[in-house]
Amino acid sequence: MNDDQLLRYSRHILLPQIGIEGQQVLMDSHALVVGAGGLGSPVALYLGAGGVGKLTICDFDVVDLTNLQRQVIHTTRSIATNKAESARRALGEINPEICVNTVTKKSTEEELVALAETADVVIDCSDNFATRHTLNRVCVHLKKPLVSGAAIGFEGQVTVFDLRHAESPCYHCLFPDTGAEGEMRCAENGVFAPLVGMIGTTQAAEAMKILLNTGQSLQGRLLLLDALTLEWRSIKLKRDPGCRVCAGRG
Repeated sequence: MNDDQLLRYSRHILLPQIGIEGQQVLMDSHALVVGAGGLGSPVALYLGAGGVGKLTICDFDVVDLTNLQRQVIHTTRSIATNKAESARRALGEINPEICVNTVTKKSTEEELVALAETADVVIDCSDNFATRHTLNRVCVHLKKPLVSGAAIGFEGQVTVFDLRHAESPCYHCLFPDTGAEGEMRCAENGVFAPLVGMIGTTQAAEAMKILLNTGQSLQGRLLLLDALTLEWRSIKLKRDPGCRVCAGRG
């Protein structure tokens, strides 16, 4: 770690739970961020600023004027630009030390397996059930920790499925894929701007804790946030022994 890096990350290094060794771990880590919108913006910003050395950001969508109310990694100049590329440029201004790879097309499940295989943590910042279930299957298959978040209206949720551990539930245990769920999208339902920041920064914190192997993660707990009352609720989660996605996992 050079002198500039020691200065850049000095406030992390001062923390006994991180120190120089922990910061080096972050610098040597790779995070896969799927979605560069409301949740992906704070996730990418804090992971990048905090020194996670390699980020792979996936998003096939382009920045729209309606996104700028909450997707804080993008600017007015980013309109009509691919979101992953816009995020890469923003992160380059904040921390040129890190490597940011982008995937600007819709990935198949096989392609996501290849992307997740080299990642140390996967952060689901998508906005649809299909992608969430696909990422869950990928992470179950590869035994990768998955940090999951969602936000709509004034309500948000966040949890960790640490699929390295046999006792961890998976996303399908919590939300079985019946193929009949109605999508709740921001475009049709609206979302409170600070809410995605609150959920996204929580996801970033959980991802960093996983990389650092410090603290207690949200594995086995689902946090629910009502932004109107600013109340957090915690619900315990258990693995479904009959889950058709993770039941065969050792």
